[in-house]
Amino acid sequence: MVEQNKLGCTHRHEIQNFQEEQCTGVIKFTPPLYKQRYQFVKDLVGKYKPKKVADLGCADCTLLWMLKSYNCIEVLAGLDICASVMKEKMHRLYPLPGDYLQPAERSLTVTLHHGSVAHEDPCMLGFDLVTCIELIEHLEESELEKFPEVVFGFMAPTMVVISTPNSEFNPLLPGVTVFRHQDHKFEWDRAQFQSWALDAAKRYDYSVEFTGVGNPPTGVEDVGFCTQIAVFVKKYPQTSEPAQSKKPTEAAYKTNCRALPVFCMFLHVVKVFKAVYPSLKDEKYLQNAVVTEVMFTAHVIKRSLLDHLVSEQENYNDDPTERKLQLQRSVNCFSEDLETLAVEKSVEPLTNGSVVYIPLRKIFSFPKVNRLCGTFEKLRELITGKVTLSSDGSAVVLNTEHENEEN
Repeated sequence: MVEQNKLGCTHRHEIQNFQEEQCTGVIKFTPPLYKQRYQFVKDLVGKYKPKKVADLGCADCTLLWMLKSYNCIEVLAGLDICASVMKEKMHRLYPLPGDYLQPAERSLTVTLHHGSVAHEDPCMLGFDLVTCIELIEHLEESELEKFPEVVFGFMAPTMVVISTPNSEFNPLLPGVTVFRHQDHKFEWDRAQFQSWALDAAKRYDYSVEFTGVGNPPTGVEDVGFCTQIAVFVKKYPQTSEPAQSKKPTEAAYKTNCRALPVFCMFLHVVKVFKAVYPSLKDEKYLQNAVVTEVMFTAHVIKRSLLDHLVSEQENYNDDPTERKLQLQRSVNCFSEDLETLAVEKSVEPLTNGSVVYIPLRKIFSFPKVNRLCGTFEKLRELITGKVTLSSDGSAVVLNTEHENEEN
């Protein structure tokens, strides 16, 4: 079974952020230090546009919640030793009503796993970016020894971001005697962290650069950042699916303990959450979006046409009754015998009595409809049976009786 850390299932990150704010009471960080760490990751995502991101030690899912709005990301995964913290906050990762009303063009799947970073599992393969924000200092010695092999050797993402406290900054923090947080197993100075990171980078063919957040006060710049950060980049990114030769014989990440009560006892990690966001890559959401946009566009075109006809008649006669008769004569612009030919050859809307024909070619010329469908053939395929079309299927048919009565 998954071992709990010494804090049990208390809110490790929330406690750490609170204690951090208490400790930095004299030194004011703006924005707060934890927000600066998240912003650092967000800036990297904005710059490098990873499609698949995993946050190890995700705690209350705040970073995942921030990243789910990035259009480049299609897969988000979180892993933490404390399931109760994730479960308490994971509701923030569900799709909102607006996500269903206006599905995104990209697909997005979010999963959360309960378990240790010291275990390998195939479900954690294939990520472009792995973040470990204020995680490694919470690991026991045995876990820390396995950590590089799991993250850099097994998971082998294109980029890894690791942040950890800089112990050289601690004398500037009131109330800090040994470590900044009661669950920290160690806190490294810059030389120690860089030595560890350089060794991992060398062993697993990564380059690494060092930076940080939380600038020191004027006059003591030599202590470095309050939080030190290492950014690892794979020297030879994998061009194909990760090799399965290291695939464990048993999955380390359980899917659902309630479904597998006996088998779960031998596994390390539980999947506690999964959300699949509505996407225009799903045909049903795409069809709904196209039909909605086609009808909206058709009504806009119809409204514009009728307004134009009314405006023309006002130039001749201001009498409401006479104007209505003039409008009716204007809209009878072609005979029913020529209807099919006129609709087929025109890219402009046509009227016949109380009916307006909006050519699909006209609708397809609107940027949003064009972008959604890609091809004219796809447009016809998606709206057939969902929208009233002319007999030859070349135009959307709308009625003008209501508009004529208003006018």
